[in-house]
Amino acid sequence: MPIKRILAGLNEFQDNYFVAHRELFEHLSHGQNPEVLFITCSDSRIDPFLITQSQPGDLFVIRNVGNLIPCYGRLNSGEAAGIEYAVEALGIKDIVICGHSHCGAMKGLLQIGNLAQQMPLVYEWLKNHAEATRRLVLDNYQGYPYEKLLKIAIEQNVLTQIENLETYPVIRSKLHSNQLTLHAWIYEIESGEVFAYDAEDGKFRVLKNRSFPVPNPLISVQSS
Repeated sequence: MPIKRILAGLNEFQDNYFVAHRELFEHLSHGQNPEVLFITCSDSRIDPFLITQSQPGDLFVIRNVGNLIPCYGRLNSGEAAGIEYAVEALGIKDIVICGHSHCGAMKGLLQIGNLAQQMPLVYEWLKNHAEATRRLVLDNYQGYPYEKLLKIAIEQNVLTQIENLETYPVIRSKLHSNQLTLHAWIYEIESGEVFAYDAEDGKFRVLKNRSFPVPNPLISVQSS
């Protein structure tokens, strides 16, 4: 039974990992000071802590189907509350939105009519918060083979969610004062590579020894 494996893992954690890192967990019990807000998909194949080799306390994580961020004011969502808390209360300086290859949410988005009867809640979620991505892809990339179309949808969806982030007052304020940086990533499951959006040439490039922050769309603060 899968739950037996989970329980065995829990025992392993408590008997070994926790004991070896007791000082870390004692420190974390007094509060958190994460370095990055990491927004990604609920897909079981992507683990933010694994792919970034981060420790408990390093990342503040928001996950949902399709790594979607509702625009500010659309509804009082958990995503909105998490963003506000991360930036205002925790003082996060970097936000990563990370999509991934073979994303089931983006596959559903490209064939969204088939979801209405089988998974009405998934249908509503994607229709309400990913329609801009769907329309962009279908209007501009007619005739592309399916796998290429899926890759484009995954990439465009991450960039759309970056734009949605910028609708939040707290995000715009921090961008304006250069206290916040946004990053658009794609994790490729089969290779383990992460691609970051390079705005200079409008492409996602392999992320190794340099970052590719999304340019601040706002006018910078002018010195008086």
